[in-house]
Amino acid sequence: MPIHVLHRKQALPITRAEAWQFFSDPRNLARITPPKLGFQIVTPDLPERIYAGLMIQYRVRPLLGIPLTWLTEITHVTEGHYFADEQRIGPYALWHHEHWFRDSGSGGVELEDRITYKLSCGRLSEPAHALLVRRQLAEIFDYRAVAVETRFPSKLTESASQSLTARNARPD
Repeated sequence: MPIHVLHRKQALPITRAEAWQFFSDPRNLARITPPKLGFQIVTPDLPERIYAGLMIQYRVRPLLGIPLTWLTEITHVTEGHYFADEQRIGPYALWHHEHWFRDSGSGGVELEDRITYKLSCGRLSEPAHALLVRRQLAEIFDYRAVAVETRFPSKLTESASQSLTARNARPD
């Protein structure tokens, strides 16, 4: 059964330090996860910052509203630059998610995600991947990109939004 990779990059108009502050707080994961997944952190007393060895338990409902337990471990942390999480219990035979934070030439930050995963459905893995999983993962990361852009809008996005709001508020 093949190993798959999902790779995404996103530029944000904030500093690497600001991006790190947001993404290294595990409580923010719920803010960038689609509501339809029913994402819920189960781990009590979650710290404000990740660290290598941190175990985080979630409950998600990715298919037909059926609850699923997912346990991840933060395996690597290079403060301000990189962290990785790996699934310990969950729907995948393999899940390794790398998060990179790099200064961009435009004064902002580039976020890069690389998810290496393998399904655990035996012979059904490839049909399941083709019909459902690939699309669902793309939708999750598409949602995340929009949620992050909404949280940290570029000046151009802010100006366009304010202009649109002002136009819509004017009586005709």
